[in-house]
Amino acid sequence: MRIIFMLLVLNFILSDLLGQAERPGYKTIIDEFERFYNAGNSDSIFALFSIEMQKALPSHKTKEFISSLNSEVGKITKRQFLRYQSSYASYKTNFQRGLLLLNISVDNNSKINGLFIKPYSEDNLPLPARNTTKLQLPFKGEWTVFWGGDTKELNYHVESLAQKNAFDILVMDSKGSTHWSDGQRNEDYYAFGKEILAPCDGEIVLVVDGVKDNKPGEMNSFNLGGNMIIIKAAQNEYLVFCHFRHQSIQVKEGQKVKQGQLLGSCGNSGHSSEPHLHFHIQNVEDMNMATGIKCYFDKLQVNGSKKENYSPVKGDKIKGP
Repeated sequence: MRIIFMLLVLNFILSDLLGQAERPGYKTIIDEFERFYNAGNSDSIFALFSIEMQKALPSHKTKEFISSLNSEVGKITKRQFLRYQSSYASYKTNFQRGLLLLNISVDNNSKINGLFIKPYSEDNLPLPARNTTKLQLPFKGEWTVFWGGDTKELNYHVESLAQKNAFDILVMDSKGSTHWSDGQRNEDYYAFGKEILAPCDGEIVLVVDGVKDNKPGEMNSFNLGGNMIIIKAAQNEYLVFCHFRHQSIQVKEGQKVKQGQLLGSCGNSGHSSEPHLHFHIQNVEDMNMATGIKCYFDKLQVNGSKKENYSPVKGDKIKGP
């Protein structure tokens, strides 16, 4: 059965609210959403949205979404509150022709500022708080974490459900520069062409290797990940690597890899303004349906000191033990 999926993540508040009872404010809104949805009243649903949500999903798009979803899975027949995750309340929701997980976020003005619907699976719950697979750093030498951490100030990725625990990592010199010369060529950047290695054993489940590298300062908004790899590790943890150098990837889909094995070279493909590695872990392969998992590395050096079981943050200079 084909399902219409929708992911709108706005005003995402990162806080652990698991295990709390359903809050009255959320219950009121979800009750209204269900009533209007079953009546096919998209205008009333649109009125429940925050201003930001209305801009992201105009009224005609809201009408298309509600109509398509109702056509495919029918009306809501039963709803069970499950838990809070970040700012979202999750509901196991029976439709006439399908069982879906409905997630809804409500702002301080009692307006919907996030809506996320996908097929319900017991695999969705509970989500792991962190990786269980022991990981080594996916490169040699010292790199610098440009984005990493749990707050927007440390990591702009936190507003993305799948990438909320992602890292952007690059190479800097002693002066804090990422390149020599004038930085007009990818070859001027210290990270460009550096080897990217498998952090653990696993299976290659996705390879993209045909996207040309950008000119520094420009970004490809069509192929966001650029040349990329996804490794399926133990416990269904999916390791995502983005922005490889054009045609540098050394592995194929379906291939088994060992920890430390060469995957490819760091590049500047996709939504990238300069050569760097984007790395994150998620709970399913499809990035449009995934939730990010916080990443801890087993053993490493951080700013010159040895660490174990550590999740790097913005500004950390990291290298292998």
